[in-house]
Order: sequence, then structure tokens, then C-alpha cells
Amino acid sequence: MAKAKEYTGTVRKSDLEGGFLELHTDGGEVYRLSGSVAGVSPGQRVKATGRVEHGGFGIHMSGPALEVESIEVL
Repeated sequence: MAKAKEYTGTVRKSDLEGGFLELHTDGGEVYRLSGSVAGVSPGQRVKATGRVEHGGFGIHMSGPALEVESIEVL
């Protein structure tokens, strides 16, 4: 299992497939947020700690999933 890393960026909402949250990082990557994201809203800057799930399959037309372990609004 990959080690958890920190990612900083802005939360955005995608309206595809019923809607989901994405993290647009300061480095230009885009991740679909999953896991512990309660209380986070689109437009907020956050620092998320978690693991990127590569090779999975989902119905969302987005980047890879970031399985969030913790998230902090900045």
C-alpha cells in the first residue's frame, strides 16, 4: 500500500455523473475526492492527506481517486 501524502489545492464540484468533489492541486493535478470529506465545500482551499488509488475503475469521468484520511480547510 502506498504511503499517505499531503496535497494542497482548491475543492471544486463536478456535475458529471450526479456530482462529486475534486481537488485541483497547486501542482496542476486533479483528483476525485473520496473518503473523509465531510464538511468540505466547493471553492475552499484545503490540505488533504491521503493515498491516490491508481488502476481503479469508476463511473466518474475525472482523474484518479484520492482516498482522503484527513482534510483541513486553510
